[in-house]
Amino acid sequence: MSLQEKLECRLLEGDWVPGQSVPSERALMQEYGASRGAVREALAGLRATGVIETHQGGRSRCSNLLEPHLELPLVGRGEDIEFQLQVLEARAILEGEAAWFAAQRASDEELERLSHEYQRMCERNRGENTLEKAKADLQFHMLIAQSSHHLLVCSFSQLFYSRYFNAIYSVLSRTLSRFGRYPDGIAQQHGAIHRAIQARDAQAARERARAHILYTYDLLKQCR
Repeated sequence: MSLQEKLECRLLEGDWVPGQSVPSERALMQEYGASRGAVREALAGLRATGVIETHQGGRSRCSNLLEPHLELPLVGRGEDIEFQLQVLEARAILEGEAAWFAAQRASDEELERLSHEYQRMCERNRGENTLEKAKADLQFHMLIAQSSHHLLVCSFSQLFYSRYFNAIYSVLSRTLSRFGRYPDGIAQQHGAIHRAIQARDAQAARERARAHILYTYDLLKQCR
């Protein structure tokens, strides 16, 4: 297997995630015992195939390989409650699978990072405005997707959260307006998802993640 193919496997196996900086030439030389020329040739090949991208003056980053091929519809319908319900239905499936894979595949280091992010999310949710709560929520779920070591789940999650952030934010804003407070069950559900992944209980992680989104789905239906 060529060095370029070995580096491609890092992305395919989820060791590198879309948007992540590619290690320096020196780091790759040391890791693979390769010459600088061989590393540069491999990186040039990855750029030519669109696997990584380099902007002037910056380091190379892993590309989201789905982005050039995936046009998500109705981005401007974020305030439409019927569309918001569909976004939640899709999130229930997507996040259930992300949690299932993360519970099985996350490294010990990734579990520690997820635990740290969970604690930060809990702290940010106290006293923050609705927008910051929505951002903290998605950051937690995106880290789960990144820990899934599943290229398509991670790539699609990144695009989905980015394109439909307005719809996701509006769901929380609408439920806050309807019930006058941050829904009580959400913080408890985040905790349940986190504990299941930390315990590497894939089935429980999937069930908790789906139940979390469907709880919000039921709240939103009451706002019709």
